[in-house]
Amino acid sequence: MTQGRVRPRADVLALTVHGPSGALDLMAPVGAAVTDVAREYAAQAGLGSIPLLYSRSGELLAATATLAELGIDTGGILVAATGVHRASTHRPERRPPPERRRGAHPIAVLWCAVAAVVAVLAGWCAAQASRGDHDLAVGVLALTAVLGLVPVGPIAVPRLLAAPCFLGAAGFAWAWDPVPERLPTVLGLTAGAVAVGAALARAVAGRAEPQLRVLVVAGAAVFAVTGAITLVGWPPRAAWAVLLAGALLAARFVPTVSVDVPDQYLVDFERLAVSAWSARDRAPRRRVRSIVPIRAVSDVADRGARLVAAAAGAVLVVALASAPLLLWSATLPVDRVGARLEVVLVGAGLLLAARSYRHPVARGLLRLAGLACWAALAAYAAPRLTQGRLLTVSWVATGSGLVVVLVAMAIGRGWRSAWWSRRAEVAEALCGSSALAVVLVASGFFRHLWEWTS
Repeated sequence: MTQGRVRPRADVLALTVHGPSGALDLMAPVGAAVTDVAREYAAQAGLGSIPLLYSRSGELLAATATLAELGIDTGGILVAATGVHRASTHRPERRPPPERRRGAHPIAVLWCAVAAVVAVLAGWCAAQASRGDHDLAVGVLALTAVLGLVPVGPIAVPRLLAAPCFLGAAGFAWAWDPVPERLPTVLGLTAGAVAVGAALARAVAGRAEPQLRVLVVAGAAVFAVTGAITLVGWPPRAAWAVLLAGALLAARFVPTVSVDVPDQYLVDFERLAVSAWSARDRAPRRRVRSIVPIRAVSDVADRGARLVAAAAGAVLVVALASAPLLLWSATLPVDRVGARLEVVLVGAGLLLAARSYRHPVARGLLRLAGLACWAALAAYAAPRLTQGRLLTVSWVATGSGLVVVLVAMAIGRGWRSAWWSRRAEVAEALCGSSALAVVLVASGFFRHLWEWTS
């Protein structure tokens, strides 16, 4: 290494090192290590020890790294410091878990979940009560929902999620009518009340936004479907068939919209500041500082995870309510066949859709939704089976269980195999398309056209 300002050769870099003894211009080979440059600076500056070298942005350079590996070109500026070691500015800061950061204790979350379940039971009991008790119960449920919307206290987030359940229970008790034809209207008003409660919680506090957003969208969708079918004059089974198919579609497409990355994190502003030719002609060794902070990445991931889990819970609730109501409301032979097929296909589609979820809570909720559909069909079909058919079904179920166990033992890691994953994708697509086609039969639309044309 030599000092001077002569034009260097292609394999030599001209550097300027700023340090305690001023700025020195050095020429170093491309393959020189950082410690060699520091040693040369110490020798020419008369320092008693080898200093540490930093980049222009203040990042400490590794002693064993070469100038080529660090992407330092001719004209680069380094900073020498003795006895100072500053931590890297890009080190991710440690943050507490989301639950602890928001002050939501697991016991508080469980308590608010139990309160929401109690609200549902209270709404059902209030709907069956006498006139005076009915009005009093509706008022108490509505007042409880209003108190739950107060954004104060360490358990404000779970309480905000439970408050819409109380408002929905009050709406159910207020609109209850035992006539089967009015049941879609009653459940639609209940879902609308839940959506209104969630919207008020978002407006008042702005906390737990992904879960409340799911409640608003799901409640508004149920209200719109039931209200439109009631206004058109279609039978109630059409509403249950459409809602069940919508739950299957939601389980398939929610992950595609759950992660919302801000636009400023998707654009490289440093490349936009130059022309297209210079952006393409930039040296590949040059290091570009990332403009996306680690905290923003963590926040986007947390938000997407909470949104996916909340959407899976909404799918479970819709499946639990729609599957038995569809089977119960399908009374004619053709409609019964369509209802049974749709429940089977939707249950299989939900089980297969859960396979692609990496969030354990969402995956478990979707599996429960699929099993709930099949359990509703089993509970509906068991009393209608004769002794001979029941024995046949038992033998078929036992044989199918043995085959499933043998296949599971053979494939070992299950759906993680690429071969089985491709087959699962095909099966999921077939179940989804078949379930959408069967909606026309289960809702009675196909039978209506058949009777109209015959």
